[in-house]
Formats: sequence, C-alpha cells, structure tokens
Amino acid sequence: MRFKARLRMAVLAGAALALAGCQLLGDGTSVGTVAPGTLRPSLAADIGAREHPRVVATYGGVYKDPGAERAVASVVGRLVAASQDPSQSYKITILNSPAINAFALPGGYLYVTRGLLALANDTSEMAAVLAHEMAHVTANHAIKRQERAEARELADQILTDVVQDTEVARKAIVSSQLSFARFSQVQELEADAIGVKTLAKAGFDPYAAARFLRSMAKFAQYQTAGKEGSSAPDFLSSHPSTPERLQIAVRSARQIGAPGIGERDRTRYLSQIDGMLYGDDPLEGFVRGRSFLHKALGIGFTVPSGYILENSPEAVLASNGSGTAIRFDGADVSTYSSLADYMTSGWINGLLPQSVREITIGGLPAVTGAAITQGWSFRIAVVRIGKTGYRFIFASRSPTDQFDQDFRRTIESFRQLTPTERARLRSLRIKVVTTQAGDTPRKVAVGMSGVEPSRRLEFFSILNDLSPNEAIPAGTSVKLVVD
Repeated sequence: MRFKARLRMAVLAGAALALAGCQLLGDGTSVGTVAPGTLRPSLAADIGAREHPRVVATYGGVYKDPGAERAVASVVGRLVAASQDPSQSYKITILNSPAINAFALPGGYLYVTRGLLALANDTSEMAAVLAHEMAHVTANHAIKRQERAEARELADQILTDVVQDTEVARKAIVSSQLSFARFSQVQELEADAIGVKTLAKAGFDPYAAARFLRSMAKFAQYQTAGKEGSSAPDFLSSHPSTPERLQIAVRSARQIGAPGIGERDRTRYLSQIDGMLYGDDPLEGFVRGRSFLHKALGIGFTVPSGYILENSPEAVLASNGSGTAIRFDGADVSTYSSLADYMTSGWINGLLPQSVREITIGGLPAVTGAAITQGWSFRIAVVRIGKTGYRFIFASRSPTDQFDQDFRRTIESFRQLTPTERARLRSLRIKVVTTQAGDTPRKVAVGMSGVEPSRRLEFFSILNDLSPNEAIPAGTSVKLVVD
C-alpha cells in the first residue's frame, strides 16, 4: 500500500481495476463510434497506447532489473519469428507486482509481472507465457472480445427495455452472459494451442506450458489455503479450468514430440533472476504472515488466524473462510477538527450515527462506527497519526459475534513500530544457490525467509517445481527467498 501526500477517498464498495491471470484490458473499453466490423486499422494500437499508462500505474510501475530484462529479451526475437505474424511488433513490460500474472493489450502490448518471472524455473516456461500472450495479439482476441461485449450490452439493454416479463428477460440475459463467457474461454484455449506451437517452432520445450500451468495451480492453492472459494459457478469464469488447459497444453506438445525435446535452460534463467525483488515493494509495506508492516510509515497491525493478507498499491486487503473482507488504507484528515467529524462527513454510505465512538488505540486518537448498506454490514475504524487517518473497513453479509471480535482484535493490534523493528525490516529477494550432494528440499528450505516455518517446505517445493520428498541432484540451481 503506497501513501502519497494527498490520498483519494476510497469508495466503500467500489470496484477496482483487477486483471486476473491473462485477462485482456480490451474488454469493456470504449472505442468511440466505430461500429463492429468497420474497425479502423490503427484501433488496436490506439487502445493499447491509451490503456498502457493505467496498467503500469495499477501494477506498481515498471520493474527495472537488468537480469530479468535480459531473460525476457533473450526469447522475444525467437518467438516473434516463430509466431503467426512475424511482422507484428511488441512492447513488453515487466510490472513491479508480486502477483503471478501476464496479459496482453491490443497493438502488441504484453505484460508479465516480476511475480510470474519468480515462479518460472527455466527459459522455456517464461517463453511459454509470452508465446501465449502473443497468440492473443495475433488472433485479435481483444478486438473480438470488444465487439462481442458491445453487441451483448446492446442486446441486454434491448431485452431489459422491451421485454415486460422480467423473468424472461433475466433468463435471456443470463444466456447471453454464458455465451460470452464461453467465447472468452475458447479464446484462452486457442491461445494455449497456438502458444505451444510457437514455443516449439522457436526451439523451446513445448511441454513448458503444461509445467508452468501446474506450478501456477499449486501456487494458487498455497496462497488460498483456508480461504473461502468463489461462489460463482465455474462456467461463468472467463477462463477455462486448469485441468482443461493442461489437457490442451499436453495434447498440443505431444503432437510435436515426446518429452525431452527443446531447450529449457534452467541454470541460465535462474542466474538472470538471482537477486530479483520478491513479494511486496518496500514502498507499499510488507506482508509477513498475518502482519502488515510499513517501514517508511512506521506502522503495523495483525489480522486474526484464518485471514489471508494481500497488499496492493491502493490498499491492504484480507479475507477469511467465513465471508469477512477487510480493507486497510489511508486518507487525509487534516481538515477535520475531530475524527468523529471525519467519520460523519459523508464518505460512508449507510453510516449509523449512534454507533460513532471516539476512543484511543495504542495511545493514538481513533474513532469507530458501523454501517449497513446493500445487504452488507460494516465496522469502520480510523486511527489518526498527524494528518493521516489510517482506516480499517470490515465487511460481512452475515455478521456474527466473531465478526465483531475479529474487528476489535485487528484494530487493537495497530501500533507504531519501534526504531529497531523498522531497521530490521528488509525486502525479500530471490537467491539462487547450487545444491550439494545429499541436499533435500526439507534441508534447503530451512534457509527461506518471509515464510511461516511450518510452510517453508511446501513453498520451496512449489517455487522450484520439486517433489518435497525426493533428494535434489547435486549441482541443481534452486531458488530461495531471503531478506
């Protein structure tokens, strides 16, 4: 979470720009008055150029690292030459985000996060990601999605306006939404198949795509352990399930040859990302287990057991398996004489005025309150340090006594860090080491930092795509996360 001189007020239940694995920002963007089927030639480039600054800002800026940049640059030329359209030019950006993500914009704008580069274990896996995104560009998927989205929106509006039977209209709209979702899934599977062919044609291991899909699935399970899954049906997802994608990737690779073909180059790739920043950017604070700590601001707090913290440039988010969501951010409160005045100033929809209480937390002035709106119950706290109000927002559709207890425990944990604590906070980085005879994942994982001791072995095994119960051959390059 990055704080600036003046902080924008957060909308309590607002929707943030979020791109989940390989989504295309072409979705839902306005393209003027050009009708579907009559797109001007420069439209794709215009969309990409327009959205690029927003993507960079949303994902923490551009990540500058010579080794990582060389790793990406070393494969681009080969992939372009082997792609469906060798004349297409690309602008590839490494984003300063720990999230594992890659996506494409129209016009050849490709993005990979440093989190994704850290999860990859060889050049072919990283190349597989880029080949997949290039396939989206050469197949014009973003433009096709845009046209389909505009047509669906128009059809839905006509149904809502014209059809008087609301149940008939609702069923028709759901049907069109499912069709659009499947259209997007088909695009993803198409890009998977094209990407594997491009990968092999460029001389890389065609099975790398399947390996990396498995690693992403394992890492996602590791991150969400104990976290409540999405309530949305799988068929509404814009992406196919991992097993389906794995089947496509493996089938496409087998059509090319048996396992063991193509370049992988693990040692060189890992040497290029050695020393790369891992996890949170220091400017946005650090997540350490269930605690959030910000060195520059000198603050920290801890969420109760069962919550999973996620840091972002705009806010710190957390959720548990019982449907409770937490948001922590900051706002400028310098123009308010009291925190009670700030709490009742209108930035909270559905605030219950009688719930507002001024208190102290860790010797600091604070205020708490409650709100109910659109079926959600909220508990809000603001702690003041100087001109900044640090805000906790808890939300639940079904609040219980535990919901209130978790709220109180979290806000009471808020504190100012001591000089010693601030001095000890250091960034996590990737450290590549070479294994010795007799090394096992359990033995090597002991050297990991920033991970709960009970989960070090699991994290090390996923990060390096190794079995936790097998010895590691001597001379193998492996990644550690250290501070």
